[in-house]
Amino acid sequence: MAIADNDPRVFFAAERTLLAWLRTGLTVMALGFMIARFGLFLQLLSLQAPAGRFQAHNSVSAALGIAFVLAGAAASLLATLQHRRFVATLPLADLPRSYSGKFGAVFGFFIGAAGIFLAVYLGVSES
Repeated sequence: MAIADNDPRVFFAAERTLLAWLRTGLTVMALGFMIARFGLFLQLLSLQAPAGRFQAHNSVSAALGIAFVLAGAAASLLATLQHRRFVATLPLADLPRSYSGKFGAVFGFFIGAAGIFLAVYLGVSES
């Protein structure tokens, strides 16, 4: 099977890879948010448990959750940067004419920035 001179499959494979990394970054950020907020649940349990039976470690879950959120944001930002660098190396014949790849990059940077803001929010709200 011969491959045509212009083959947009390479570009679309890069788009799918970017979207997979963004999905992974969002999942890691959601996990981090849940871990950070799990400390609040532990505090509620410690208030209702008999004295000395249960101890809450809110600061540990908050720090671990913020680390996960930052890791997810970093994954999204790095994947977007890597995608942009790769697409820049493609010949114009491999880029689809009627399709703009800018949305994926803008969305990737947005997800990364939202993750950083979420980590800052979690850090401030735990103080």
